[in-house]
Amino acid sequence: MQNILDPAILFFVFGVLAGAVRSNLEIPPAISRFLSLYLLMALGLKGGFALSHSGLTAHVGLSLGAAVTLAIAVPLIGYTILRRFVSGFDAAAVAATYGSVSAVTFVTAVQYLENQQVAYGGHMAAAMALMESPAIIMAIVFANSLRQQASANMAVPAGGAAVMAGPVGTAALAAGAGKPGVSVGKILHESFTDGAQLLLLGAMVVGIVTGDAGKAAMQPFSGDLFKGMLAFFLLDMGLMAARNLMQIRGKSPVLVAYAVLGPLLHAMLALTLAVLLHLPTGDAALLMVLAASASYIAVPAVLRYAMPEATPSLYFGLSLGVTFPLNILFGIPLYVGVARAVLG
Repeated sequence: MQNILDPAILFFVFGVLAGAVRSNLEIPPAISRFLSLYLLMALGLKGGFALSHSGLTAHVGLSLGAAVTLAIAVPLIGYTILRRFVSGFDAAAVAATYGSVSAVTFVTAVQYLENQQVAYGGHMAAAMALMESPAIIMAIVFANSLRQQASANMAVPAGGAAVMAGPVGTAALAAGAGKPGVSVGKILHESFTDGAQLLLLGAMVVGIVTGDAGKAAMQPFSGDLFKGMLAFFLLDMGLMAARNLMQIRGKSPVLVAYAVLGPLLHAMLALTLAVLLHLPTGDAALLMVLAASASYIAVPAVLRYAMPEATPSLYFGLSLGVTFPLNILFGIPLYVGVARAVLG
């Protein structure tokens, strides 16, 4: 209840209600983009200032290693489960969406930890950056494999008419016509040169280099303004979440169940790793939040180009319409509470 009464979360709830009643309230796209870049820059600076004190220790390496492990395990588990219920392309797209991360969910969790006075490592911002790309790469590999399988199953009878013998289906193959395989190298380049990603890492480097002097100089920007900017951005996210709820109407109950229960499973997997590696409570909580979050910006943007056979309303609607609101309203306090109960 305390989390819901936070001003930033209340603005998110207000945005959901405004969107639900179809208000014409909206945040201009340019301002929304600025807010997201501001939050990433401020987060990177906070992480850099913290790392300037702690340095790159073995503990930092363990945390980053756990993040990469989760970034590989989550989409692999998701794809294996979902392929039984939806097409291979849709399974790969949803698995990639839930295998990647939501920066806004992470930023909100950082603010929650600070409100609760729970310490966390600044390197967890780097963990977030590392967890964004592996799921995208795995989805592209899955998609290329499915296309090759479809091509192998294409039989050409004597009359010259092509017949699809495999499980992928004619519509899916037609959607991917002219796209026999997407270069993983190109996807890697786009992922690591993405402006938001570079800004986060660049700000972190600036924070490490400038240390305490930089922290004092940037406090009015990265500290005092942070809460208000987050509230404004969550208002926009509330509006978007309400509008994307419409996209999941009529979808399989299995997919909706995955959008609700999958994040809980992923968070428990993260907690298990945190316990095995003896991570601090704050770092464990953020690792759980990252594992439980789902991308609604980076992954959908890449998949629209790289995997046209998948259904955008499916993976985008589930992540933004179901998982994001649940994590913001209930998931973050749940993950932090469980981490505190288990790790002390």
